[in-house]
Amino acid sequence: MSDPSSTTSPRSSPISGDDAFDFDGATEILRAWGAGLTPDPDLTVSEWADRHRMLSGRASAEPGRYRTARTPYMGEIMDRLSPGDPTQRIVFMKAAQVGATEAGNNWIGFAIHQAPGPMLAVQPTVELAKRNSRQRIDPLIDESPELRERVKPARSRDAGNTMLSKEFAGGILIMTGANSAVGLRSTPARYIFLDEVDAYPASADEEGDPVTLAEARSLTFAHRRKVFLVSTPTIRGLSRIERELEASDQRRFFVPCPHCDAMQWLKFDRLRWEKGRPETAEYLCEGCDGAIAEHHKTAMLEAGEWRATAEPEDPGTVGYHLSALYSPVGWLGWDRIARAWEAARGSDEAIKAFRNTILGETWVESGEAPEWQRLHDRREHWKPGTVPAGGLFLTAGADVQKDRIEVDVWAWGRGLESWLVDHVVIEGGPDRHDAWGELTALLGRSWPHARGAHLTIARLAIDTGYEAPAVYTWSRAQGYAQVAPVKGVEGFKRTKTRLFYESEMVRCPFNRSTVSRLTTLRHTAKIVARAFCHHLQSSGEAHIRRVRVLIDPLTDCVLTVGQATKFLGR
Repeated sequence: MSDPSSTTSPRSSPISGDDAFDFDGATEILRAWGAGLTPDPDLTVSEWADRHRMLSGRASAEPGRYRTARTPYMGEIMDRLSPGDPTQRIVFMKAAQVGATEAGNNWIGFAIHQAPGPMLAVQPTVELAKRNSRQRIDPLIDESPELRERVKPARSRDAGNTMLSKEFAGGILIMTGANSAVGLRSTPARYIFLDEVDAYPASADEEGDPVTLAEARSLTFAHRRKVFLVSTPTIRGLSRIERELEASDQRRFFVPCPHCDAMQWLKFDRLRWEKGRPETAEYLCEGCDGAIAEHHKTAMLEAGEWRATAEPEDPGTVGYHLSALYSPVGWLGWDRIARAWEAARGSDEAIKAFRNTILGETWVESGEAPEWQRLHDRREHWKPGTVPAGGLFLTAGADVQKDRIEVDVWAWGRGLESWLVDHVVIEGGPDRHDAWGELTALLGRSWPHARGAHLTIARLAIDTGYEAPAVYTWSRAQGYAQVAPVKGVEGFKRTKTRLFYESEMVRCPFNRSTVSRLTTLRHTAKIVARAFCHHLQSSGEAHIRRVRVLIDPLTDCVLTVGQATKFLGR
């Protein structure tokens, strides 16, 4: 009889639990399996950076352990990039050298270590992406044991780990340039770091806007995606980062006065110094006019906080603006800022660089807009509500607001000569039925001509930016022959060379029922309209004589032409 203890049951495993995973590669398999089941950590990006980030002497003027306390304003921005924060898009318009790129690199390190996933990091060009990889990403990985053990060294024969790609457990970092359409559409990405977006080309290999192409990579990740757009700004009207900031909640970093505790965000025009002595620079508090010395800045930054100053178009986007006035002690001091301003005065190019890189603000190209004084000098006076002798027909533009409808009536003559004839304000807004009745009556109204005749409005364009359904309904009722609903469109890639470059059929309510009818909406290229106005102002004496600006009590004489604005009158 055999020993029952030596008999193996057909239902039992010949391998014990301790031996089940005793084979080559088992540890790696278990680690990857566990990582896939692990939820995103509660650790924030700033907390991770303070624990694990080491700054290399190859890439930093202050090597050693990273401290968020050195640049307190970066704390909230980094934490918005954390998986636990619901924000999807973070916009940062800033001065040069305020720590933004290092914050982005902290985010990269955090993702590799704590929340792995596919990541896309975009520089203006592929060459800059290679340089960034050598000078910043490689030191980031080399100086952190937690990252070094997760990312293999780059090898020319290893397709997964090269200068522009770093594979790690659970994800990959792809680095590319905004000039490479192939790089921008290479792979889906949960995380997208768009650095110095104002230096991006208008189109990536003629395939479209690089920012749009890059962001399209993240759409499949829905609410889990993170997009970080960073840049010093360039020229107003052309700046991508300014456009993104203006669509956000436009946060400013408010700091307390060391004398009266008044919270305020720092402005260059409050920085004062004795002429020729920039070393005397000090900041004047908005609350008490007390002089704030540079050495107060450290405590002020520690007690500072970001505050929203606008309503965002997209609640999933937050935006931040920061000048070099906040640069921590030991970096760019107020004395050096004052010295840079004194050196820049007298040179448009130097002042442009100062505004972009130190103030973190866009530059207004004075050559692109007519001089306001020349417009003022060309004004003519005539009786309001009358058509000058050269006027041949009338057009009107209507702007619908919440509490009113405003209408400008223009007379047009030969060679595009034009006069503002009337400015009409209809009180009540689109919710008041009588307001639409008054606007209808305006279409039948006539204005006396200097030669004795009377002219009516030949065509009226009405903006659909507010209460579009009501505008569509009214426009269709008047007939397309006299009324055209229009929509102004910003941007470069959609803009053609014509003022009205596209039309579409839109539905409008009919008789307060579910039934709807169609009307035609015309798209207006704003940038072409501005250029057209500039052309009229600057294309020679003949056109200059034909541009008329009405200066009378009907308006406050606010001349806003293109990118230059000057207030006249009051």
